[in-house]
Amino acid sequence: MWRSCAPLLLCAALVACGSQAQSTPSHAVPTPKDQPHGSAVVTAHPTKILLVVEENHTAASALRGMPSLAAAAHRYGYATNDLAVAHPSLPNYLALAGGSTFGVTDDNGPASHHITGVSLFDQALNAGKSARTYVEDMGSNCQLSSSGTYAVKHNPWAYFSDMASRTECDRFDVPAGSTTSGALARDVTAGRLPTVGMLVPNLCHDAHDCSLATADSWLKQWTSVIMSGADWSAGRLALVVTFDENDDSSPNRVLTVVVAKRLNHVVARTSLTHYSWTRYADELLGARPLRDAVTASSLKTAFGL
Repeated sequence: MWRSCAPLLLCAALVACGSQAQSTPSHAVPTPKDQPHGSAVVTAHPTKILLVVEENHTAASALRGMPSLAAAAHRYGYATNDLAVAHPSLPNYLALAGGSTFGVTDDNGPASHHITGVSLFDQALNAGKSARTYVEDMGSNCQLSSSGTYAVKHNPWAYFSDMASRTECDRFDVPAGSTTSGALARDVTAGRLPTVGMLVPNLCHDAHDCSLATADSWLKQWTSVIMSGADWSAGRLALVVTFDENDDSSPNRVLTVVVAKRLNHVVARTSLTHYSWTRYADELLGARPLRDAVTASSLKTAFGL
């Protein structure tokens, strides 16, 4: 369902756009020149979001190595100036799910990091909305230790240790299943994707241990399934694909692609961070942005969602 494009040309365009990005801080209010290029087609504003996080590549290398994702970026929308907030992986996932790195600077498991307070997923449930994370190759709900190709460091809900949060994680942080069976496929088919959702690939399909081409093929299969579902078809869903961090180069710029029915060739040049996604999720919930997301530019504004 993704149209083909020339990813190398798009990559060059991204680099060029990135060089023109504003040097304003991530919390600046967008001005007209910061507004996205492209347009929104006439369709509903999304009321649900599903986040997919890939691993450890620059924006340029992702566009070169993932032609299907590059085609989606060109067809729908992508950001030219989105910065991950840290190295290594875990602090970035905590930033996405909690609006803070919580001072974490390593990839240790939940036994080493007891994060108190609510996550974004807890916040959704507290607001009477729905939340669910779909985790590939996880053996049981809210699994607190890594096993095989499941990496707990990529499953942020598992780190929030308050009793209420752990209880909700045990209910709604679930094995993803396959594109034909399991929790995510069922929810797509039934048109009941959560208000705030996250799909966590395994260590191969997130391009951590396998090639970008392998990750691209996996992502293309899932995106085809998701776009055939009622939530996306009705314009209710925005699918966001980003990377946790780049290849350790500076600046820590990553590719972020938004696939939503209302978007048409949008290039978002606003300065963004992982907190921009958190803020957008909170705006959908009608909740106050979590922690450092308070001062972040919103993905919603940057893409005209």
